[in-house]
Amino acid sequence: MIPETRFSRRRFLAAASTAVAAPLILPAHVWATPVKPNDKIALGFIGVGIQNRGLLNGFINRDDTQVVAVCDVDTSRRVDTKGRVDRHYFKRDGATDNACAAYNAFEELLARKDIDAVVVATPDHWHALITIAAAKAKKDIYCEKPLCQSIHEARAMVNAVRKHKRVFQTGSMQRSAREFRVAVELIRNGVIGAVKKVDVAVGGPGVPCDLPEEPMEPGLDWDRWLGPAPMRPYNSILSPRGINSHFPMWRAYREYGGGMVTDWGAHHFDIAQWGLDADSGGPVEIIPPADWQKAQSGVKIRYANGVEVTHQSGNGVTFHGQGGELYINRGRISVKVGDTVKGKAGDKGDAPLKDTLDRLEAEFLGAGKRQVYRSANHLGDFLNAMRQRSQPICDVEVGARSVSVCHLVNLAYYHGQTLKWDAKAEQFTGGTGNKAWLDVSYRGPWKLG
Repeated sequence: MIPETRFSRRRFLAAASTAVAAPLILPAHVWATPVKPNDKIALGFIGVGIQNRGLLNGFINRDDTQVVAVCDVDTSRRVDTKGRVDRHYFKRDGATDNACAAYNAFEELLARKDIDAVVVATPDHWHALITIAAAKAKKDIYCEKPLCQSIHEARAMVNAVRKHKRVFQTGSMQRSAREFRVAVELIRNGVIGAVKKVDVAVGGPGVPCDLPEEPMEPGLDWDRWLGPAPMRPYNSILSPRGINSHFPMWRAYREYGGGMVTDWGAHHFDIAQWGLDADSGGPVEIIPPADWQKAQSGVKIRYANGVEVTHQSGNGVTFHGQGGELYINRGRISVKVGDTVKGKAGDKGDAPLKDTLDRLEAEFLGAGKRQVYRSANHLGDFLNAMRQRSQPICDVEVGARSVSVCHLVNLAYYHGQTLKWDAKAEQFTGGTGNKAWLDVSYRGPWKLG
């Protein structure tokens, strides 16, 4: 466990002469101070399905971390992940004490005083409750996107993280990918002119869960899997048994996720927010399509500066400026200034991505240009922020603002109303909307806060 010390107010990147401090930096007294540079950070993993197994591989292979505990409500996944950790340390260190503990209940993991941070990759309906409990337990938190299930939950998570002086990284890894960072810096520096509209292409909204009951094999704590969500019979689509190699489709259903609007939208609407420099705000109006009852795309959101963002089918983000156009996706970028393509990568016959990004940076992003927070590794950025007691690239406020946009888009599909929105107060205005839509209900003993 990392002992208590005190650290400076800001996190600086290695290239301090050109780096920009993290957004929304807070004074030093806001942060708790538990990290020494040479100590290993003790990690616990909560929810060890396919996503957290990938994150575990990223963290466990670092010399500055030690995985000491895992938690899952499925016995097979829990036992398998503990075995993976123990075998890794045996192979690396010859350790034979099976030091990684395994828990069914996250509360038991959080009660351990030797754990510095938790990595949360449960279904979305659990994120807020676990994050708030972890903050109260004085753990730093890496939590997967989308941040949570409602706008109210998002603000409660921010409040808990701030109150308990925690470092929090949202798992929106695209912010640590060079192509997205370059795209955002090109936009912020006006390379395509003032942005007039943005197309965000992701899948459709969530749907109510209507899956039939299936026989449930022993080894899964189904009541705890559901947690605060409504009670319903087991179905393997929600929680496949064993060590699954696919992403379960609980994310398609409104009780546990928000469809692709939140699942992929937490990536691509997040990039739209970043490019528009709206990490501390949001839209002012959300407009459903005429066929909202069955639509899979078409919601429009408008910002106070007149920029209109349209939810479209497909995948990727396109910024339309007065003087050009920029498309960005994973491993892909296309930049057009006027009628001239200035850089393109990702399609057959294109130049390699690295070469394209090198050329774009050399031509448009030299000395004196605006830069954003630079992270080359999302996990490493989180650990660095823990050590320096600063905000990482995708702080809880960033995750909260981005998921709130996704929820507003979904609310337009769910209710078919044009919504007026006050992003600062996080409430509907002009007689639109319903305050109840900003929250979700909780089953049984579970409650927020």
